[in-house]
Amino acid sequence: MKILVTGSAGFIGSHVAKRLLARGDEVIGLDNLNDYYDVTLKRARLEPLLADKNYSHSYADLADRDAIEMLFRVHRPERVIHLAAQAGVRYAAENPHIYVASNVTGFLHILEGCRHHGVRHLVFASTSSVYGANTDMPFSEHKSTEHPLTLYAATKKANEMMAHSYAHLYGIPCTGLRFFTVYGPWGRPDMALFLFTKAILAGEPIKVFNHGKHSRSFTYVDDIVEGVIRACDRPSTANAGWNSAQPDPATSNAPYRLYNIGNSQTVPLLRYIEVLEQSLGRKAVMEMLPLQAGDVPDTTADCSDLETELGYAPKVNVEEGVSNFVRWYREYYRA
Repeated sequence: MKILVTGSAGFIGSHVAKRLLARGDEVIGLDNLNDYYDVTLKRARLEPLLADKNYSHSYADLADRDAIEMLFRVHRPERVIHLAAQAGVRYAAENPHIYVASNVTGFLHILEGCRHHGVRHLVFASTSSVYGANTDMPFSEHKSTEHPLTLYAATKKANEMMAHSYAHLYGIPCTGLRFFTVYGPWGRPDMALFLFTKAILAGEPIKVFNHGKHSRSFTYVDDIVEGVIRACDRPSTANAGWNSAQPDPATSNAPYRLYNIGNSQTVPLLRYIEVLEQSLGRKAVMEMLPLQAGDVPDTTADCSDLETELGYAPKVNVEEGVSNFVRWYREYYRA
């Protein structure tokens, strides 16, 4: 199968592309290698993909309408896994126009490519951040997400609504995946596990927000990849029982579906740090700070739909996952 993977030099995208190639798919990767974080890391992720004869790469910018149109016209992918986006909550506050150009306008270009070139299924990344001010946990796809707390979350909510409109108007099967706190080898340098590891090894304090009173559905990247590919292999269909008088946000009378993808086993942040200390063989010096603007104290994922309908079953606990990350970090950075 020919599959377009956007964000293929990114954390999750590179892992997804690698798994697809391993099972024999033809992968077209899209990533402009922007300098939001270390481009060297992105190139290192990309290197083994470029060596595979079934992989081809485009360095186009999502916001470049003509370039994305040409990409679809030339390669004609059967399915699309859209993982590219401008990352970073703080970056969004400082650079909102860049954020919207990538995450909203760029997503429109992907939708238009799917519409005009016969794509049979679009899988796209959303986020647990869409639950925003909601504190009714575990978070369920069948509950409202009308109160995002960051521009990042708002752009992802916009993606969900845009995808539904294209599923309704043009019959394009669309599946949105709400990721919950993904971690693992080749992760992003701006994420907590990366920042904590770097600081602890340097003997510097780590910033612990909300005085450590956080819990998260930390999800190992291999488990996420398994869920993404399972979703890709099963195009969404219309829900014959969908009731417009009591509309279910997760399904539709169009070929559209939303799933949470995470780990139902919630872990306190301080336990996560303790596991990291054990893996590194060093104690962390913690700088306790108040809750960040736009952040939420806790997230708990209800992934029962993904488990029941697609057989998704996370296998890696934080003890194993953090250990794997530390092993990779020490090898990659010779730390």
